[in-house]
Amino acid sequence: MATRAVSLPVAGPRPTLGVALLTVATLGLLGLCVLLARLAQSSAQAPVAGWPWLLGVAALFVVGAAGVRQVAQGESRAAKIVPAAAALVLFLLSAEALLRAYNVPTGLIPTPTHIAQALWAARTVLLLDAYYTFVLEALLGFVIGALLGLALALLAVRFRFLERGVLPYAALLSSVPIVALAPVVIKAVGLGWSSKTVIVAITVLFPVVINAVHGLQSASPLYLDLMHSYAASPVQTFREVRWPAALPFIFTALRVSSTLALINAIVAEFFGTEGHGLGFRIQIEVGRFGLDIVWAAIVVASVIGITFYLLIQLLEQRTLHRRV
Repeated sequence: MATRAVSLPVAGPRPTLGVALLTVATLGLLGLCVLLARLAQSSAQAPVAGWPWLLGVAALFVVGAAGVRQVAQGESRAAKIVPAAAALVLFLLSAEALLRAYNVPTGLIPTPTHIAQALWAARTVLLLDAYYTFVLEALLGFVIGALLGLALALLAVRFRFLERGVLPYAALLSSVPIVALAPVVIKAVGLGWSSKTVIVAITVLFPVVINAVHGLQSASPLYLDLMHSYAASPVQTFREVRWPAALPFIFTALRVSSTLALINAIVAEFFGTEGHGLGFRIQIEVGRFGLDIVWAAIVVASVIGITFYLLIQLLEQRTLHRRV
């Protein structure tokens, strides 16, 4: 007589334990921050000894790290999102507590609360700077560079002499550092935002060209022969074989270029602007020792850069998923 196999439930990680540990660590660190803020208000003197605060923050951070480890178990959506958010909260609260415990001057390293206050107070100026840096310089340069890169890649694949005569120089020019390129372009084009757009377009152009050429040439010879046997036109072969094969390479270049675009736009502003941009704001406020504004500008740039990268990643997933 056949016996039925009985599967016993395997004890898995308990996310409730991780949530409890995270709650304890977060509330403990928050309590330390509030206590240190009240001590700073009641007395201008720094705490007598910093090491007890350091031990308390370290202990709570270890508890929080254990909670993050518990919550990160599994393949659920919460297990993929909560650990990163919890780690950020733990880091910010720990930094807030330690900076207050050791009474670090705001002009040297501002606390996260000082940065948040500066971000809110200077929101209008920072949003205008972000518009110049991201929309007019990084985004516009990114689009122009990507389109020119794709066009040049198509020509290089179509005409062999372009591939052998131009592509090696594209790989060579892609290694030119931004600090060498920016002064030359700004001197030639001017101090306006258009010069930064040109710089971003140049830095985006070469990665897109190189990756797109490799992607277009990675099409399976079997599929190319099959399309040739069907008497397909070059346009049909491109649409059905070469373009789908090149898409992963192109999106890889776009993801890399999305971060380079914003970084290069900010760095290019260090070499001259008309008084706008996140790079200009960082440079000016560093000279004034307004490091809270500097960090606020860095936060704005980071949020924009991460959002832009995630949007391209989402577009990649949607596009490639439809073609699977």
